[in-house]
Amino acid sequence: MGEALIVAEHLTKTYGSTRAVDDLSFTVAPGRVTGFLGPNGAGKTTTMRMILGLDDPTSGKVTIDGRPYRDLAAPLREVGALIDAKAVQGGRTARSHLEVLAASNGIPRRRVSEVLRLVGLEQVARRRLGTFSLGMSQRLGVAAALLGDPHTLLFDEPVNGLDPEGIQWIRQLMKGLASEGRTVLVSSHLMSEMALTADHLLVIGRGKLVADASIDEVVRGGSASTVLVRSRDDAALAGRLVAIGANVQAGSSGGLLVGGVEAAVVGEAALAGGIVLEELTPQRVSLEEAFMELTRGDVEFAAGLLADVPLGVAAAGWGAPTPTAAPPAGPEVRP
Repeated sequence: MGEALIVAEHLTKTYGSTRAVDDLSFTVAPGRVTGFLGPNGAGKTTTMRMILGLDDPTSGKVTIDGRPYRDLAAPLREVGALIDAKAVQGGRTARSHLEVLAASNGIPRRRVSEVLRLVGLEQVARRRLGTFSLGMSQRLGVAAALLGDPHTLLFDEPVNGLDPEGIQWIRQLMKGLASEGRTVLVSSHLMSEMALTADHLLVIGRGKLVADASIDEVVRGGSASTVLVRSRDDAALAGRLVAIGANVQAGSSGGLLVGGVEAAVVGEAALAGGIVLEELTPQRVSLEEAFMELTRGDVEFAAGLLADVPLGVAAAGWGAPTPTAAPPAGPEVRP
């Protein structure tokens, strides 16, 4: 299987006065899972649609293995994609849906049974797609992406609607595809899942590239890491650490949180003072924390905190209806 790179060069897409994708350049390499991250409205889906020829760029270009998607003679044999799992004809069965796709790209019908078995839908292959849950539709979308045994795969939010077993399955599948030398690009809002799945990250905000690096590099570039240390004499250790320029704070559950120096330096300071350590643990920033810092200024819809918005009937001024004055009495009417 050749090295099929996805290459975007100065990719830009505007809708009226809105620039959804802004001069975006990147390369997605084979042999690893590349996570595609960004806040809502960052331009992830628009970028994927341009890769697949579903939207034309306003300027710039994107190629797969050196060619635009539209120039591929049998695209399903080279590129598989899951963009919208529910974009199917609801009256068709799962099997007939895949058979139509296979016939349009010269793929043997036996491959339909193979991918249905792979995604766990063999028992419901005769059911109409209109009855499928979101999770089942996602599995069918993965089957369609794998139908032509392509070298390049794009997945947009593939774990939506999947249960824990399904999430673990899709994670193992993507890692397995990458280990075979395929090019795998996957977008997701689940940072915890990306931390377990991706090897490399593309992060965009407001259509611009924010980061193009390995997960370790993105995390290391996040907020300054700290070291949790517990000792027999925290006060004495704190004094020594402050003297060498460390930032020292009391830990929320005891001990000291030390910033500005590495764990080895903390250990050396303790050794020099004859202070016995009980714990010395580097506190690594999570991918979610690093992502939030990277995209802090690129969030399109920033929600407030509950404390900032008083809730409840009384706070909203929606208390009991204000009594209205009784209408003036009219002349008495007797039966």
